[in-house]
Amino acid sequence: MIDGDNTSQVCSERVGSISAIVHVEVEGGVSLTAMIDDRAVLERVPLGPIVSGVAYGAVSSVVGVARRAIRESFTAASGKAIGPHEADHAEAVLTLAEADGTRWELVLRVAANGVALRYRLPLLDGVAAMEGERTSLDLANVERLWALEYQTWYETPRFGTDAAALAPGHYGLPMLMRTEAGDHVLVTESGIDGRFTGSHLEAQGGRLQFVSADASVEVTRGEVSPWRVFVLGSLADIVESQLVDELAPDPAPGTDFSWVRPGRAAWSWWSDFYSGAQLEHQMRFVDDAAQLGWEHLLIDCGWDATWVPEIVSYASRRGIQVHLWTVWRDLNGPENLRRLALWRSWGVAGIKVDFMESESRDRYRWYDALLAEAARVGLMVNVHGSVIPRGWARTWPHLIGYEAARGAEYYVFYDEAMAPEHNVILPFTRNVVGAMDYTPVALSAPNRLTSDAHELALAVAYECGITHFADDTAQYTSRPLVARFLAELAPSWDETLLLAGDPDSHAVIARRSGERWFIGVIATGEARSIRVPLERLGLGPADAWVVGDGLTESTHASIDSFEVDAAANGGAVAIVTHAGRTPFRAAPRPVLESPVGEPAVAELAPDRTATLTVSPDSTLRVPPGWRAERAGGDRWIVHAGSQSAGVVTVERPGEDGVAVVSHARVLPPLAPGDHAVSGLPFLAFRNESGPVERGTSNGGGNPGDGTIMTIAGETYADGVGMSAPGWLRLHLGGRATAFSALVGIDDETTTGWEVFGGTRSVESATARVAVVVDGVERAHLDLVSGGAAASITADLIGGTTLELRVSSPGEAHVDWAHALITVGHR
Repeated sequence: MIDGDNTSQVCSERVGSISAIVHVEVEGGVSLTAMIDDRAVLERVPLGPIVSGVAYGAVSSVVGVARRAIRESFTAASGKAIGPHEADHAEAVLTLAEADGTRWELVLRVAANGVALRYRLPLLDGVAAMEGERTSLDLANVERLWALEYQTWYETPRFGTDAAALAPGHYGLPMLMRTEAGDHVLVTESGIDGRFTGSHLEAQGGRLQFVSADASVEVTRGEVSPWRVFVLGSLADIVESQLVDELAPDPAPGTDFSWVRPGRAAWSWWSDFYSGAQLEHQMRFVDDAAQLGWEHLLIDCGWDATWVPEIVSYASRRGIQVHLWTVWRDLNGPENLRRLALWRSWGVAGIKVDFMESESRDRYRWYDALLAEAARVGLMVNVHGSVIPRGWARTWPHLIGYEAARGAEYYVFYDEAMAPEHNVILPFTRNVVGAMDYTPVALSAPNRLTSDAHELALAVAYECGITHFADDTAQYTSRPLVARFLAELAPSWDETLLLAGDPDSHAVIARRSGERWFIGVIATGEARSIRVPLERLGLGPADAWVVGDGLTESTHASIDSFEVDAAANGGAVAIVTHAGRTPFRAAPRPVLESPVGEPAVAELAPDRTATLTVSPDSTLRVPPGWRAERAGGDRWIVHAGSQSAGVVTVERPGEDGVAVVSHARVLPPLAPGDHAVSGLPFLAFRNESGPVERGTSNGGGNPGDGTIMTIAGETYADGVGMSAPGWLRLHLGGRATAFSALVGIDDETTTGWEVFGGTRSVESATARVAVVVDGVERAHLDLVSGGAAASITADLIGGTTLELRVSSPGEAHVDWAHALITVGHR
């Protein structure tokens, strides 16, 4: 209703026990009170945007109120509960006028578990500057809160404090507060995109003020802020809420996200920093992941385009999809974004994008562009060094993970133990608003304060669309109970409940998949017994298989609760079923046959086409700008685009929705003349440390970390840098006549090259190099560190494939300087 007295005009909306009242007063201006039943949880929150130096809402009058019931449906591809959801909200749009007649709108939403608001300028001509807002919260009735010091990538530790002890400063979202009456409020945002900038909270004078990352943002007619969201209720109401997603917009009409596949991933970076550059290492992780029945492999920094198709094919035969790490700058701008289509053409399923570290409007526009292009080509996205979730799980269902939390990588970067207090707070704060890629279960972490069972329980206590397990898969397979639980762990969830806990002491999270419930218990503090109530699971008498501290197992039959004897900072996991039903369903993934794609290396004809023969049930995926058409039977004609070479992916349906793939490389024939090996397409390589480098020494374990080639003090401007043992394979096609190079052990072998945590060198080294054509050695040399570069030549006549091999009894970085393949003259 609206009172006729302009000094106390009130609009009230209610859904269930939650109500919101908007006051418009002469002295107080526009403000909001949010209530649970008859208790004010947020009282007299000042409202109004600050636009071009004018603070709207300080002196306003109500022009009108439009009300409507909101009932929206959306489908979650991952999250607390996959599948269809209904959002039932009451909405009121208040049109307000300033003294000079300027009009603005307050949009208010009330849901069964919270209140949200945003601002609009419906009649704005041209542009204006959004410079802030009046929105702030009084802490007078707040007893305790759980916060983190603000940082644009949200990786500071979360902590609990009495509200009176909160120091002035800047704090990130979401923030959880408990009132003196025992009610809880989670403060956060939703519905953000490239029109806006991210916000955080500034504590000053007993209040929390919303502050934007950009001091001023150009706005146009319409919405000028994201949703300010206040989730209200008990701790269970907070943890189980999906209000942030409910407030976000739907995907673009007609967009299909059925290809999004939540699940579990093997990830080698945490346990071995340079392992992303080692194909064999990734193959071992694929094998272990298949044995555990997992769905994904994430290859972090170090991967090379030469062998990514090979690991994609290897993994696809086992029903495992491959994701690649990259830096956001490498995907900044339309030209760089085209890489997504190229990676998808190899059969890659997703990307992990890192180091955005900004809440600016420009960066949100980058997110818009990235997510739109990834959706178009069909890539799942996991963002690190990122902002917190603000409803994109609804708008962009292929965004299956955010970091935005201090997680297990801090063991690696900073040799810093994760505080169990921080771990326990996360389910009540950060993970409430969306997927959290903490990378859990770091069993081999040094200086760890948490128990093994606590680490294992993080796999359930935390939700992410794809859970990337931190440790080497061997750490799991060597512990039978850990392996069994992680094999049984469901790839996605149908329901999430908080069974017990408090952010200062412990969390008991239950997640359902089908008829099974998975329970994670994490605790901070001294050893004690923790009760796990099962009544809310709705099973009646239930059976539970429990793995507790000490990694010991127990079983319980026909129970409605069980006790966990938690060690200090301990925990437990459990699988709970209807009485009499087995909790175990897992099985290793089968190994399927690859589709046929022949020849494996095809040369382009003069009209820039190539012919491939493939399995009858297969289709082709080609690089961007290329096209493929059936030529009858099992033959396909590939029309190359502007690139000189490319990889064509042959794929057919596999199991669990994963295509089984193989690859054919399409290359131009070698033309007459000299060809620098550094400029030719590599068919394949293996290298002891990082990738084979083009034009530089090998360097360390990362791509592009070599320096100018230097042998016995002499420098060389071109060639390839390798480390032993290793080999490099190139296509000759029967056209080449000769190979020549100057070879030697690079001086970095004895002076040192960078490795994670320092540098590495050897006092002296020896190596053997060989030139091999179609499996037959045609030349070799023995090298000694400090020796001058030696000439090596070989006859290539009639050869189809060339291999350059290096071996060493120890460690040696070898340069093939001025390496040339000659066609047409001797």
